Amino acid sequence: MADSFGPMHDEDAGDGAVAMGPDGGSPRNEPIRVLVVDDHALFRRGLEIVLAAEEDIQVVGEAGDGAEAVDKAADLLPDIVLMDVRMPKRGGIEACTSIKEVAPSAKIIMLTISDEEADLYDAIKAGATGYLLKEISTDEVATAIRAVADGQSQISPSMASKLLTEFKSMIQRTDERRLVPAPRLTDRELEVLKLVATGMNNRDIAKELFISENTVKNHVRNILEKLQLHSRMEAVVYAMREKILEIR
Repeated sequence: MADSFGPMHDEDAGDGAVAMGPDGGSPRNEPIRVLVVDDHALFRRGLEIVLAAEEDIQVVGEAGDGAEAVDKAADLLPDIVLMDVRMPKRGGIEACTSIKEVAPSAKIIMLTISDEEADLYDAIKAGATGYLLKEISTDEVATAIRAVADGQSQISPSMASKLLTEFKSMIQRTDERRLVPAPRLTDRELEVLKLVATGMNNRDIAKELFISENTVKNHVRNILEKLQLHSRMEAVVYAMREKILEIR
């Protein structure tokens, strides 16, 4: 089988996903249980073949649409749901919310050809932890699954750029008054958050600020707790929306 799913788009082809995670991963005793959801049976089969070669990843089921995905998630309680956006009967984004209800611990990665900003934003709002374009290589799929299982968020670079651009525009367009003051972050937490927004991982942030990686993890954890959020991606979106973070 080819080492990628094919360059579905010319732009950013071959780029890896931008990782945004609160903590470094710890070794797992059990394989990561994955539910594959896509309306193309051949594509599902290709993913299963690719992931079968990974000792720490186990495909426990598959579904051909969002409605079936919700039922399978309730029965199988997977760690990761790898799901397309556009599918018949019920799309992946619509299925996200229901999957989070029936399998709260499951983390959802959208794997799609859709590079529409609206799909990205809707997927994040619906609870997706990753948004990857099908142009990525097969190796990157396994890497993304491991990263999300370890608490990170994954987003294709071209989509990350669109996300930041859109929220910059949104901030410039709106001048709405906040009814509730945003939680106060320390100067150091703001520094960390700004670097998180560029896609830096904990190790790179530690080098940039001349602090330990564990200190970075603690800062990120404190930021998420103060903002009552669950991932770096949500923190960056929140910070830009609330004008905590200025993107120039």
